[in-house]
Amino acid sequence: MDRVSVSGTLVLTPAEVREVASVPLGEPLISVNTGAIEARLRRKLPRIDTVDVVRVWPDGIGLKVTERTPVLLVRKAGNFVEVDHEGVRFATVSQAPKGVPLLELTASRKGSGAASFRRFGTDRLVREAVRVGGDLPSAVARGTRTVQVRSFDDISLELGDGRTVAWGSSESGRAKARALTALMKAAPRARHFDISVPTAPASSGS
Repeated sequence: MDRVSVSGTLVLTPAEVREVASVPLGEPLISVNTGAIEARLRRKLPRIDTVDVVRVWPDGIGLKVTERTPVLLVRKAGNFVEVDHEGVRFATVSQAPKGVPLLELTASRKGSGAASFRRFGTDRLVREAVRVGGDLPSAVARGTRTVQVRSFDDISLELGDGRTVAWGSSESGRAKARALTALMKAAPRARHFDISVPTAPASSGS
């Protein structure tokens, strides 16, 4: 066995994947432990969501990689932590990738936000924001600057052009996404959209 091919990488490079995979060149192809290679890649490269390690007869190994896609960014000590749709924090980068909203946890431990902190805690509130980020229509996600969480049922978006969206809780995310898309088409000059109740969406400002 003397060939290792890599496909599917976006941020990672094929060279990085090959190095971590440490495929034992020179061994008989049939004896290569593909499960161990897969486990090693997922353990050492958390950006990898899935990887298929396949034998390519007569003399190669193919590594088919699927990388995690960030739906939110969390600011940390001047850097940005990428979070995927499952809430997995998989990478820290110095520059924010374009088109990925920044999470702002603005809930207070006092006042109206206190109940959410007591009941759910910060981690749960972050997960709720991740659910919203994963449900955003792709066009809206690309234009969203921040996802603000004031409480469990008070999540809002600030778009790059200054428009705002009251999303409410993370429940009924797909219905809210459809309602927002339709509302933006119907009221293209509106500055604020409220789809917290997706069956009764509203817009205001112009």
